[in-house]
Amino acid sequence: MRILVLGGDGYLGWPTALHLSDCGHEVAVADNFARRAYDHEMGVRSLVPAEPLQVRVDAWREVSGQDIKMYYGDLVDADFTVEMIRDFRPDTIVHFAEQRAAPYSMIDRKHAVYTQQNNVVGNLNVLFAIQEVDPEIHLVKLGTMGEYGTPNIDIEEGWLEVTHKGRTDRMLYPKKPGSFYHLSKVHDSHNIEFACRIWGLRATDLNQGVVYGQETPQTVRDPRLATRFDYDAIFGTVLNRFVIQAVLGHPLTVYGTGSQTRGVIDIRDTVECIRLAAESPADKGEFRVFNQMTESFSVEEIAKTVANNYHGSVEVEYLDNPRVEQDQHYYNVVHTGLVELGLDPHLLSNTLINSLFGVAEQFKDRVDLGAMRPTVEWRTASSPMRSEG
Repeated sequence: MRILVLGGDGYLGWPTALHLSDCGHEVAVADNFARRAYDHEMGVRSLVPAEPLQVRVDAWREVSGQDIKMYYGDLVDADFTVEMIRDFRPDTIVHFAEQRAAPYSMIDRKHAVYTQQNNVVGNLNVLFAIQEVDPEIHLVKLGTMGEYGTPNIDIEEGWLEVTHKGRTDRMLYPKKPGSFYHLSKVHDSHNIEFACRIWGLRATDLNQGVVYGQETPQTVRDPRLATRFDYDAIFGTVLNRFVIQAVLGHPLTVYGTGSQTRGVIDIRDTVECIRLAAESPADKGEFRVFNQMTESFSVEEIAKTVANNYHGSVEVEYLDNPRVEQDQHYYNVVHTGLVELGLDPHLLSNTLINSLFGVAEQFKDRVDLGAMRPTVEWRTASSPMRSEG
């Protein structure tokens, strides 16, 4: 199968491309390197050095004998998008290429507008390109569990059967996103469902939980293949940040009471979910939704798990929550679709956490202490940005 990975230089896009290549697929990656530019803008960097994409591709060829084709360009450029898809002629497009941080989208008006324009317009250009070049192409789009918010009912996989005044219909599950970033993902989902319904496209929307981990069986084969490890308050995931703080002997910073619940998934399961979705495509005209998570924990439970598994003494510090979200809420997510396709999940365990501790120990000299404190306040229209350094 020919698979084009959009955002193939990123934290998840790169290991996904390697996993798909290792499974025998013909893979191409596309990127505009915006994620690296965000580091310069925010004055932060990945804990683990990420080699330039060309170096990574060359290293993969050396260790595997497999080639990965590269495209450089921006999905907001419609001409580039359609010509790339026409040139590679993929069977499947995996779409990671969006600004993915809620805090970044909440910095101020400029960052909110950029996030929505980049994400929504880029996704629309992909849909139009598929319709023009080959409507049989299967789109696998990375969404987020944050689209749903925290409803007081079970979260189904994308669709909900509703009975109202004696009549029943099947409709998209109601969304209550918590940031301008999450709103952009909701817009994407609605646009993709519309394209499937009107043009007969086939798409799988993967509403992904918080990803943890940094290593996959492919990235550990050569140091040059390493993916990013983000720990800062803008782009870092909560578990990764807690691991860094534990290694440094700093308190684990929990926002609010820590009762907020998150769906989580191991990075190894993320790349496998993409493979499963790609190899079992949605039907023509189908907008298929999977909730891509394996477990759920409160933020406080995640902090205590890290603290209990670290060999040193670890304290937990509770900060005023910069986000606007419910502290206490119901959270029950249906996530059976990918398991039915064959996913055998890795669960949050001592082994995984200990491997993360090892990564953090190895690169702890690269940590910027100021980057871990929250600086973006949801309740204001403008938040202070860190200067470069």
